[in-house]
Amino acid sequence: MKDPVPCGAVHFSLLSATSYPYQRCYCSICRKTQGGGGYAINIGGDARTMKVTGHDDISIYHARIKTADNKSVHTSTAERHFCRRCGSALWLFSPEWPELIHPFASAIDTALPVPPQHTHLMLEFKAPWVEINAGTADKQFQGYPQESIAEWHERLGLSMPE
Repeated sequence: MKDPVPCGAVHFSLLSATSYPYQRCYCSICRKTQGGGGYAINIGGDARTMKVTGHDDISIYHARIKTADNKSVHTSTAERHFCRRCGSALWLFSPEWPELIHPFASAIDTALPVPPQHTHLMLEFKAPWVEINAGTADKQFQGYPQESIAEWHERLGLSMPE
């Protein structure tokens, strides 16, 4: 059986000094827009180097987020980019960090390095059916960790030159 190929309507590339796909996000937004094992894997990339073809086939989704007290909902400023033809999740852009693009590792065709450990985050939103497959060196967080993507790479000596 051959590996199915996405539709190919959108192509993108960018450089990343933090290319290890180590963060597994279990929030309901990532889980529902990415599927897979009940989490999404994002990496960090340099927005200045982003090149895209197929702009007309990109749709943007802004998640709606309930407040902690469940009394109101607001629209996220983060933009989740998808292929409008096949539904493939491509990348996330947040205007709060305009220098970054967060491609979904599932959208990357280039070989990515295997991380020596994973960070499992947003576990308070994990679906009950999801099993966390954590290694002994992995870290787990109910919300967001204090350590950034860049700090994780630096701590483990994994930063790559841009």
